[in-house]
Amino acid sequence: MLSGQPCYGACDLDTYLMKRTDVFVHFGHSPMKNTDKVIYVPLFSNVEVQPIMEEALETLDDPAETEDVGLVTTAQHMNRYDEMTEFLEERGYEVHSRRGDERLTHEGQVLGCNYASADVPADQVLYVGGGKFHPLGLAMEHPEKHVVIADPVNNVVTVADTEKFLKQRYASVHKAMDAQKWGVIFCTKIGQGRWDQAQEILADNDDAYLITMDEVTPDRLRNFDMDAFVNTGCPRITTDDGPQFHKPMLTPGEYEIAVGNKPLEDLSFDTFHGTW
Repeated sequence: MLSGQPCYGACDLDTYLMKRTDVFVHFGHSPMKNTDKVIYVPLFSNVEVQPIMEEALETLDDPAETEDVGLVTTAQHMNRYDEMTEFLEERGYEVHSRRGDERLTHEGQVLGCNYASADVPADQVLYVGGGKFHPLGLAMEHPEKHVVIADPVNNVVTVADTEKFLKQRYASVHKAMDAQKWGVIFCTKIGQGRWDQAQEILADNDDAYLITMDEVTPDRLRNFDMDAFVNTGCPRITTDDGPQFHKPMLTPGEYEIAVGNKPLEDLSFDTFHGTW
């Protein structure tokens, strides 16, 4: 039996199929939940990381000035983490890493919703991996750190810049401040459902309505006559797809700002912590 459902991470398992099989095999991500039923089979990238790390040295602080550096990557590049560490150590850096919390399997691993592994005693962090979502979230979660992005897939080195992202989020919050009817989205994906958080918002707002769905898309939300939405599921839905929604789409923290419960200065990146 093969699942035809979209899959965005270890938190996203086909619960319907899981209930009807004895063993469920999940390819491509590291384990997030201990269970006898699910077998996680990692799949690693075969892209070389040393060439882009060599280029990233020009953006990192010189080890003669600041030898401490945090090192993080995604599940797809964990097979080269020791190689990355040795590369930096051979060039004079003291590499700091940690496992993070219970949602993270490996030391130095980051998720799109969890950056606890970057909480290390270093003012700069090197992220080795594709895309900008992970390092952008990392920079928002740890604003005191200089985050350098070494992307071995697109072969480019950049620095995480939160300014543009913050402007987009501030704009969404401002648009939602006049909202009367709120749609509170509860995602039914097994590792993304924050039921208690959704219930807290509903209890606080008489004009809020619970909307449950597994796949949160702009087209689906057009069916609901709401002034704004607050998403308690994966933060990537809000930040990556936010501009595509016809009404403001906020994170739970941004919702608190929009309704006046918190000041605008409290705007931060939405993250998941702990177990499922």
